Amino acid sequence: MMWTHCVFQLIGPIYSNPEIYFLSNFLHHSEQPAPKKMESDINTGPMRVLVTGGSGLVGKAIEHVVLQEGGKLEGEEWIFLSTKDADLLDVGQTRAVFEKYRPTHVIHLAAKVGGLFLHMKENMHFLRDNLRINDNVLQTAHEMGVTKVLSCLSSCIFPDKTTYPIDETMIHNGQPHDSNFGYSYAKRMIDVQNRAYFQQFGRRYTAIIPTNVFGPYDNFNIENGHVLSALMNKTYKAKTEGTPVTVCGTGAPRRQFIYSLDLGRLIVWVLREYEEIAPIILSVNEEDEVSIKEAVEMIADALDFKGKIQFDTTLPDGQMKKTASNAKLRRYLPNFTFTPLQEAIKKTCDWFVANYDTART
Repeated sequence: MMWTHCVFQLIGPIYSNPEIYFLSNFLHHSEQPAPKKMESDINTGPMRVLVTGGSGLVGKAIEHVVLQEGGKLEGEEWIFLSTKDADLLDVGQTRAVFEKYRPTHVIHLAAKVGGLFLHMKENMHFLRDNLRINDNVLQTAHEMGVTKVLSCLSSCIFPDKTTYPIDETMIHNGQPHDSNFGYSYAKRMIDVQNRAYFQQFGRRYTAIIPTNVFGPYDNFNIENGHVLSALMNKTYKAKTEGTPVTVCGTGAPRRQFIYSLDLGRLIVWVLREYEEIAPIILSVNEEDEVSIKEAVEMIADALDFKGKIQFDTTLPDGQMKKTASNAKLRRYLPNFTFTPLQEAIKKTCDWFVANYDTART
């Protein structure tokens, strides 16, 4: 388990679908609702930022941006939580860690996550655990007067059957892909909760939707890691053992991959500058989408792998494409430069090899 605008805008009605049932059955705080946000709730001094999931892929990227790239402003305090600090499935532990650090802002990355096959096997676990984690964090933040919560969603929350490119207005327009519907519905509910907290209490809680993230500190486990990181580990092992690399599926699915440090820089910007309640997609451009086959070839090149790459077409591909529009992001940051994919893959492979003994494999 990994713990990673100048307009107030609501993005449509609460839809009549299973999401509302899920939410109603998992809101388990018994306290009386907090009053509408008062002026005393609004932080005017330096931020004190609590990052849940701070030891994971995205949390480590944010930490690098804040501490190594000058992203931390004078007087600010940044706290990066891991599972050692609190079990966010437990509302008591969640409240205790909030009371300990008294954050003014929260970046909520913590989630139960896994690869395609683990999601297919354990949809109920992903649903229940993530609903509880998210409700504990958002409700505790609300009760303690946190000025802003920025949660991390996923591109898998979008409908399986849809038109492309997908954008922020399309989240609730249909059912997500069957392979990870439990995780997807739990993540969708963050958007519903954010709108509800704003409508009822004026809370300015929002969310980002990154496309497929990879980089240093990722989970490189071959069975449960994300696709690029799992393929990096698989290719490295094949090179050291002199065996072929076997890729699950046909290699045809296409994805937009975002380097974790690029995402970290964008998240710090969203925390400081983005004022909408509606979520924002953080992604490379549509034309930068590549196939899994192209990605594994880049990995082979980065690791100097000269062996055979074969595709096991008896295994499922998952969703064939999830092309996302970053038009909203580009309206805010038209000149933001993403690290080229081949360069980012090379940097990640180099990090993985250099840190092989301690990397999550």
